[in-house]
Amino acid sequence: MTSSSGNAEQSTPEEVLAEVSRKMDRSIEALRQELESLRTGRATPALVENMMIDYYGSPTPLKQIASISAPDPQAILVQPWDKQSLRDIERGLIKSDMGFNPSNDGNNITVPIPPLNTERRQELVKLLKQKIEDGKVSIRNVRRDGLESLRKMERGKSISQDENRRAQDQLQKTTDGHTKIINEVGVAKEAEIMQV
Repeated sequence: MTSSSGNAEQSTPEEVLAEVSRKMDRSIEALRQELESLRTGRATPALVENMMIDYYGSPTPLKQIASISAPDPQAILVQPWDKQSLRDIERGLIKSDMGFNPSNDGNNITVPIPPLNTERRQELVKLLKQKIEDGKVSIRNVRRDGLESLRKMERGKSISQDENRRAQDQLQKTTDGHTKIINEVGVAKEAEIMQV
């Protein structure tokens, strides 16, 4: 007879599977947010809002020091709350690897979004595929941790071999489902990038 003498490690297979699913959902959400900053042919505040700007000597995300909007599909408008930061923001935008050429009118910064050429689209698709693969690796790492938890539970005799097998089958289904979502997110983003 086994007793779970206050061992916090002991949990049910259902709890392990629920936690795995939550972590995989978070991985997908993180990937979606990361892909927001991948440039398509359209202007969107997500392209620049997390860009780090040297603000009074400390790197600060642009969205914390300015209002960002996309008044039309070909331009982003950055309105700093502190006019003293105009030059720093402009410098940060120019230094980014996005190929921006911002214009500063003394109050606001307009960032024209040039249309993507074929070569740049292909580079972005390559970058997208890397990010998708990173997302899948993240899902597989969560799966591995879940698998290890289930095996520990079986070794500790808190679940039977059959329960472990059933839980592992469910774990694989959860993993496959999340991997499929990542693939779908990737296909949609690639279509968006390649759209002329």
